[in-house]
Amino acid sequence: MKVLLVNGSPHKEGCTYTALSEIAKTLNENDIETEIFWIGTKAIGGCIACGRCRKIGKCTFDDVVNEFTDKAGEADGFIFGSPVYYAAASGQITSFLDRVFYSNGGLFTRKPGAVVCSARRGGTTATYDQLNKYLGITQMPIISSTYWNMVHGNTPEEVLQDEEGLCTMRQLGHNMAFFLRCIEVGKNEGIKPTDIPKVKTNFIR
Repeated sequence: MKVLLVNGSPHKEGCTYTALSEIAKTLNENDIETEIFWIGTKAIGGCIACGRCRKIGKCTFDDVVNEFTDKAGEADGFIFGSPVYYAAASGQITSFLDRVFYSNGGLFTRKPGAVVCSARRGGTTATYDQLNKYLGITQMPIISSTYWNMVHGNTPEEVLQDEEGLCTMRQLGHNMAFFLRCIEVGKNEGIKPTDIPKVKTNFIR
């Protein structure tokens, strides 16, 4: 089993990475493979709603978004991490996730996911709520912990002093491992999900 952890910070090994690394270490201890995927610092344009992804099976802009979705199909679980910018997720990861989920949302259906937020002080709960929206609309079981999935600190060294935050990350890792194993057992027992026809209602008549 493998979990992809997405670092949505412009700092490759900053505070968000430090939180994700703690989770990855715990998952590795549970014999689950991990990969931390950094979205980088190059500009990521937002979704332009062109709909071409429905025809070609990927985003029309061939950049880090498609690089990620190429990996996503083989992953069993996902963790998305972001720093807090003005009480919200970073613009980079927002554009990234808009395009990832719109172009290839089916890759994530019923795979467990979690979000992690990193801040110096405030804005984490708003960011946490924002990022969970992607998981909730894609039928992803949302993995929680003993507190909301967040760490605090202005530097990686300060994050390492956030003992409660690190404990939250570790428990998140254990919970993710538990759910992945439960899903595996269910599949081995022949338990299959139920899909019903999707209905869309427009309110303008």
